[in-house]
Amino acid sequence: ATEAIVLVAAWSSVNETFNGNGVALAITLARYFKRWSLWSKDIIILIPPDSRTGTQAWVDAYHDAHDSNNVASLPLKSGALQGAIAIDYAMDQRFDGIHIIYDGTNGQLPNLDLINSIVNIGGGQMGMQTAIQGMQHHNDSYRDRLMTMLRGMLKQGLGICAGPHSSFIPYHVDAVTLQPYGEGWHDEMAMGRVIEGTFRSLNNLLEHLHQSFFFYLLMQRDRFVSIGTYLPSAMLLAANFTIMAIFLWVKSGQPAAQVQMPVVAAFEKPAPAKSTFSKAPGTPPAINSTERDLSLPLGIVAGCHAASVIPLFVLSNVPATFLPSSLAMFCIFSAVLPFIISYLLPVCFTQRTQHFQLTKSLSLLVLGMALATLATLNFSLAFLVGMLASPLTFITPCKNSISKYSVVALLNAVAPPVVVYPTTHLAGSSVAEFLQQASFGWNVWAVYTPVVIWCIWWPAWLVAMTNILSGTSDDAEIFTTEKK
Repeated sequence: ATEAIVLVAAWSSVNETFNGNGVALAITLARYFKRWSLWSKDIIILIPPDSRTGTQAWVDAYHDAHDSNNVASLPLKSGALQGAIAIDYAMDQRFDGIHIIYDGTNGQLPNLDLINSIVNIGGGQMGMQTAIQGMQHHNDSYRDRLMTMLRGMLKQGLGICAGPHSSFIPYHVDAVTLQPYGEGWHDEMAMGRVIEGTFRSLNNLLEHLHQSFFFYLLMQRDRFVSIGTYLPSAMLLAANFTIMAIFLWVKSGQPAAQVQMPVVAAFEKPAPAKSTFSKAPGTPPAINSTERDLSLPLGIVAGCHAASVIPLFVLSNVPATFLPSSLAMFCIFSAVLPFIISYLLPVCFTQRTQHFQLTKSLSLLVLGMALATLATLNFSLAFLVGMLASPLTFITPCKNSISKYSVVALLNAVAPPVVVYPTTHLAGSSVAEFLQQASFGWNVWAVYTPVVIWCIWWPAWLVAMTNILSGTSDDAEIFTTEKK
């Protein structure tokens, strides 16, 4: 079958306003394109009711990946989709430039050549400004480049839908949304010429875009950071947890007083030789190892990960009106739960320092492996979670109550449920809207950000809090001695 290009114009724009000019322009372009005989690919005009569910349902049905109980099958299809352009033209005035929205679900991005083509067509041929990540007045300064990159990382880390184009990217269809902004002298004719030039560029392709990057961080419309430059930073954060896990595993197999043994042995008088092959004077004794009791540490880590199903299920299935109150209640539950666990553990079990070491080792090992794997799929999410979870590596049982509860307060400040609130502020949305999008993304777009937050990050935080509250001054002394 002939390959196809899709032009999307939803009735409702990304900002939930009437996309009147966008729909009118799409219909006009359909009539205009029909007059030309140069098209080597089919052109599909898609006008869904909104920018989220309608496009997703159509794309799923086009690829036969839909739920037949809720979405009807398509009676007519074309060939493989080569690309898609969505029009988000809700303003009723002339505009100054075009905002290119390219973020996909789960941090997926379109091929960079598609963005470069639109930038060259709009800026080179039409004399039109182009912007990304809402930076409409980018002056190519260090601050603006950093702000653009951080905005892109935040949106990529959240992984939620940014526009109608986001539904196409999981099916390896390069797509973007074009959104006019500002007040200028450009009108619908200029917008149509940009779309026409982009469609002609896609029409000339003999195969899918693949020569350029799929993993990148844009600092400006024509400046980017490639994966080979930024990926090591996330890998180093993941390695931080893994290295500490290995260190604690080795230490857990050594006797508690073994650290001082080589120092004492160096000043002891050597024992008389019993054979001709005796050790040289001053040689430290062989390092002994103790058997590791893994039952309790494995139970604690497994129990914390099993408890993570609670926030994942509740915040993904409760009605939208109860989402903010559910998050607030879970914040309280999350803050109280470590105190309950730390109170019950000494009552039910006999804890040793080895248990604290093994519990932390196993927890950090799971966290490190998960983030290392995630970094290759969604760098921004792995990097942000790794940065916020980095205190878990260095926190050990404290010697006095003041230090203990100071550390507890610090960990509560970076707890996953608490971090949701400043994140929504930085993303420019309310808590209710953010939770609703996250729930919708989990159920419709299969966004795995909630899994990373509640099933990977939160259990590691819970284990660290439990270790801090359960540890005694003797455990703190041993931890400090071993580090020395």
